[in-house]
Amino acid sequence: MKIASVIVDVPSRQTDRPFDYIIPEQWEDILKPGMRVTVPFGPRRLQGFVVGIKSQSEVERLKPIEAVLDVTPVLNEELLELGKYLTETTLCFAISAYQAMLPAAMKAKYEKEIHLIREEYRPLLPQEIQALFAGRSAIAWKEVEQAKLWRTVQKAIQQGYLEVVYQIKEKAGKKVVKHIQLAMPPQQIRQAIEAMPARAVKQKQVLTFLLSKNEAVPMQELIEQTSASYASVKSLVEKGLVVEKEIEVYRDPYEHRTFAKTKPLPLTVEQEKALSAIVKRVRANEHRVFLLYGVTGSGKTEVYMQAMEEVLRQGKEAIVLVPEISLTPQMVERFKGRFGSQVAVLHSGLSVGEKYDEWRKIHRKEVRLVVGARSAIFAPFENLGMIIIDEEHEASYKQEENPRYHARDVAIYRARLHGCPVVLGSATPSLETFARAKKGVYELLTLPKRISDNGMPDVHIVDMREELRSGNRSMFSRMLFEKLKERLHKGEQSVLFLNRRGYSTFVMCRDCGHVIRCPHCDISLTYHRAGQRLKCHYCGHEEPIMYRCPSCGSEHIRFFGTGTQKVEEELTKLLPEARVIRMDVDTTSRKGAHEQLLSKFGEGKADILLGTQMIAKGLDFPNVTLVGVLAADTMLHLPDFRASEKTFQLLTQVSGRAGRHELPGEVVIQSYTPEHYSIALAAKHDYDAFYQREMMLRKMYGYPPFYYLTLITVSHQEITKAAAVTEKIAAYLRAQLSKEAIILGPVASPIARLHDRYRYQCMIKYKREANMTSALKTIIDRYQHDAAQGDLSITIDTNPYMMM
Repeated sequence: MKIASVIVDVPSRQTDRPFDYIIPEQWEDILKPGMRVTVPFGPRRLQGFVVGIKSQSEVERLKPIEAVLDVTPVLNEELLELGKYLTETTLCFAISAYQAMLPAAMKAKYEKEIHLIREEYRPLLPQEIQALFAGRSAIAWKEVEQAKLWRTVQKAIQQGYLEVVYQIKEKAGKKVVKHIQLAMPPQQIRQAIEAMPARAVKQKQVLTFLLSKNEAVPMQELIEQTSASYASVKSLVEKGLVVEKEIEVYRDPYEHRTFAKTKPLPLTVEQEKALSAIVKRVRANEHRVFLLYGVTGSGKTEVYMQAMEEVLRQGKEAIVLVPEISLTPQMVERFKGRFGSQVAVLHSGLSVGEKYDEWRKIHRKEVRLVVGARSAIFAPFENLGMIIIDEEHEASYKQEENPRYHARDVAIYRARLHGCPVVLGSATPSLETFARAKKGVYELLTLPKRISDNGMPDVHIVDMREELRSGNRSMFSRMLFEKLKERLHKGEQSVLFLNRRGYSTFVMCRDCGHVIRCPHCDISLTYHRAGQRLKCHYCGHEEPIMYRCPSCGSEHIRFFGTGTQKVEEELTKLLPEARVIRMDVDTTSRKGAHEQLLSKFGEGKADILLGTQMIAKGLDFPNVTLVGVLAADTMLHLPDFRASEKTFQLLTQVSGRAGRHELPGEVVIQSYTPEHYSIALAAKHDYDAFYQREMMLRKMYGYPPFYYLTLITVSHQEITKAAAVTEKIAAYLRAQLSKEAIILGPVASPIARLHDRYRYQCMIKYKREANMTSALKTIIDRYQHDAAQGDLSITIDTNPYMMM
């Protein structure tokens, strides 16, 4: 007898361990660790992952596995091990770690059904339930809810006539297309055509077309090519001349696009040097972490691509991570152009089915390169030769819900197992990464110059306080406005950046100062011009715009702050001849919208690209010679120790969009605090000076990379409960940890209420704490019961990127 250890789909502390099940005889030789199975768990049927197989168990009475969902393991041995690493480092449940590695389509969808236990019970059921079953022995729970008969059904369940059964359905299946194929050898088909009556013109055309193809043809294509009807094809099937076949096809998001093949470009001396250092490690199968530190436009992508060519020559596989969707249209073009069908692409702009198909290409070893956002780090490769993380400083590499992993840490863990290099690329590396490179923990490779000889663009900082004093109340400084007009006149393009979507950032009464806030969150509502709505960007609450103050009844309601919609409106007033494309969450939520807007801009069908941070990175348009940053301070004043670092990085990235080719570029940064070092040094493109200054402050105040951080957030519907629990947690930690650990809090979170829940925080700064993990696990165990009731929520982030 063989026994499987299974992790079941119940994310809770009590079930966070393997449960044993008997493997039925027919699956004894088939079942392997890493496969998904259906198992009985109490009254329910659940999906689970097999994590081990053994010959005996400590438990006496075991239930058998009910179904095996995979033919081959969906998680290989390495990914099963990686799951254990994630549970240890992020304190998540094993089931959460395994599910994060698979596409959403493979996450089980549980559907409740009501089954009639025995046929002879049917007449004993109340009339209305008999009518509901209407000759069937099972009905969906949805039908019971629609008929509002749950009380009656519950009674029948208690009497033992009916039972609840949980069915497991996958969210997306394989896509199959109907194909038509000849059912006989060509010679017999030709004879059949001759024997057909003269009026069977279409049937003859269909058979002749199939003879010319000599393979199965999709039904749709067959009908389009021969202009035959479905009826003609059907009658050929009935005559036994052709057969219908369902053939599985991939949903390809790029099937209507052709990618022009590209060749490797000649490299500069610096690029050559960086490439040979990486290639040396690839050939030697050696693990090393490189930081490729190169200014914007220095040709980092070309180094990645030529290193990947070497990986492919060695017969190995590579993963390239890029920050979320913003980079993909142009990135995809670069990689598909160079590597063709060897590349799978995974990002949030794909549908559930498309992601599932791309994942299956990787799983079936049909591709050897993956380009994708954060979760592509879990691609099921078994022979990794290199992992690249482009723009490694990006916060989107950190997942904000369980498991709270950072893709960089997972990449380094996987690369160590495979004995291969990791390349972290950035023009503005995160301080933690740069500090490690300076110490020699990572190997530093630098590309100090742009490929085009123009050098970096000229940057002008405009003090918006001076603009106000001189009577300019517009959102555009005089300098920026003049330069925009100049670009229009020359037929060159401009990029305008503002990190705020919507029309205005808050709505306030001029008489009593009342700000209209979200009823569920402690945050002001943003006014969106389209549809005249006020929206909360945190919980999605919406309400129509009000013209009277709800507090004092005054009509002096005014809109403050500026969002991308307002800038767009202002531009059309001031520069009516300018063609403007706006890119923010509101204009790119439709599938493929990103790509359409960018290609329109690339084709020169617009003069100004206005957007939020999705336009700050990776865009490369030869005709862009001006970049304007409308408000450089939006992020500076957030309660986050990385605020200066994020501001510096963003300004440097945005500035890097100008003058990347023959035409020289210019940047105008508008700010109310132009003297702040992150703005002044970004204007000089001086990362090293910024690094020195910021490191000094981090050391002084005890922040990473000098200290590790852990953030504990407690939320509850009652403010007193949230505060009391956080207080207890802080007291417990003070008792458990050494005197060196600094415990701050409890304090209310910067956004003190979200989704009608009050939030309190406690932060731990530490260098080395042997007790840390066990103390945090004890906290989770202690409050597990309250959390299970849904009242209390405790989140522990061992490397926080979001302080709000």
